[in-house]
Amino acid sequence: MPDQLSTTFAALADPTRRAILARLSTGDATVGELAEPFDMSLPAISKHLTVLEKAGLVTKSRDGQRRHCRISVAPLKDATSWLELYRQHWEQQFDNLGDYLATIHEPPADNGTGAHTPQESS
Repeated sequence: MPDQLSTTFAALADPTRRAILARLSTGDATVGELAEPFDMSLPAISKHLTVLEKAGLVTKSRDGQRRHCRISVAPLKDATSWLELYRQHWEQQFDNLGDYLATIHEPPADNGTGAHTPQESS
């Protein structure tokens, strides 16, 4: 059984599902409204919605014959929190690399005689 984070990322891996979530981020929509911009059948859109629903990214409600869909942000917040840890790590690594590159590209020190002395290693 995959964990929630794996399920979330698996659902987000498909560009159609990401487009559906982007549309739902602007407000609730019916399945038909969500299907309009895509060149696929309603059953195909429903399959994508089922994946999103199982991942907890979308909730559906019924109003007579219409099924309304709404985005659910909790799984996205969890994924964002997980990604944030790695973003901070890699930003620090890039900062360290930038600092290192700045030290190896400094001009050699002048020893006062016009001759340059070799730069000391750290």
